[in-house]
Amino acid sequence: MNSGVGLHQVSRFEKLLKPKIMKQFVQLSILLVTYFSIAQQNSEAEKVLEKVISESKAVGAVAGYMKKDSIVWVGALGYADKENGILFSVTTKLRMGSIAKPMTAMAAMQLVEAGKLDLDVPIQTYIPNFPKHSKTQITARHLLSHTSGIDGYKDGKESNTKTQYTSLDLAMNLFKNRKLLFEPGTRYNYTTYGYTVLGVIIERASGMSYEDYMQTHIWDKAGMGNTGVEVFESGEKGKSVLYHSNKGKGKSKRATENNLSNRIPGGGFYTTVGDMLKFGKAVLNHKLVKKETLDVMREHHSLEKENNAYGFGWFLYNPKPNEGEIIGHPGAQIGCSSQLFLVPKTKSVAVVLTNTSRVEVGPATNDLLRLSLGKPILD
Repeated sequence: MNSGVGLHQVSRFEKLLKPKIMKQFVQLSILLVTYFSIAQQNSEAEKVLEKVISESKAVGAVAGYMKKDSIVWVGALGYADKENGILFSVTTKLRMGSIAKPMTAMAAMQLVEAGKLDLDVPIQTYIPNFPKHSKTQITARHLLSHTSGIDGYKDGKESNTKTQYTSLDLAMNLFKNRKLLFEPGTRYNYTTYGYTVLGVIIERASGMSYEDYMQTHIWDKAGMGNTGVEVFESGEKGKSVLYHSNKGKGKSKRATENNLSNRIPGGGFYTTVGDMLKFGKAVLNHKLVKKETLDVMREHHSLEKENNAYGFGWFLYNPKPNEGEIIGHPGAQIGCSSQLFLVPKTKSVAVVLTNTSRVEVGPATNDLLRLSLGKPILD
């Protein structure tokens, strides 16, 4: 009798236990599948980074990607200082190049939201001594979309200058009296100098220095504690050495540092991979500008330029009719090849940064973006 009661109790216990075990089993199975899926993706991401070193000949590189607000993977490979055997790490600081432009564009659009900057008034409203065009006057809209007619560097010497400009006004004086390439608003011409002018406008409209504004309203808001304006020959601790790839010989060598003070708003910052992912997250979560403002920045503003059209500070990487679904920006300067991609719909971010100029990183960043979207890498 006791035995019968015991069996009955065990049977009831099994009935209660089985659903619980099954639920735990299913949960464990999902965890294991997720773990192995992430492990496989991480392995693929590491191979992508290895190619940047082995095939593209970067001396050092760092990369990462995130989806749905969560960092999935970050990695570093190669050397921050090859001659002294210092390895690259995920905390190594390095140049970002023209990825500075979307940051400056976000700052400008913050001022638009605050009613301190009008996109469509002549820039002489903010910079009275800027030369006037005979017909159409340059506006902030033109500067943001590279349709101002302002030219780029006069020559290689100007691009690789060692001259220190102690203010953005002095940097602007270098080129402001040069003839425009075309009447403002009639054509597209990518120019870093246009963003130098935009930096001066940000100073005048905000009443702050450009660097202070960026620190307070962009980098601090995004939690970017390792990003700032590069100081020429500062020897900053934890910053990578600069290298240059000689594509013809398949080798990379140490590069001579150039001074970025003539282009700070368009390409004069240092950063880390972690900070770049934080920037992407802040953009996609509308911590820097409202969703409606970001939507405007993702519209085609670059006139006749159809392939990789330009918005305000962002290249648009999808063809019509889906322009703006993927936005981003490359960077290329002495000691830097970089690429950032963002997908607002899925809150995905992918970035690759290297310490070597003339290195192709777009395909690698695209591969990481595919991983963030759960798609296989295309060979």
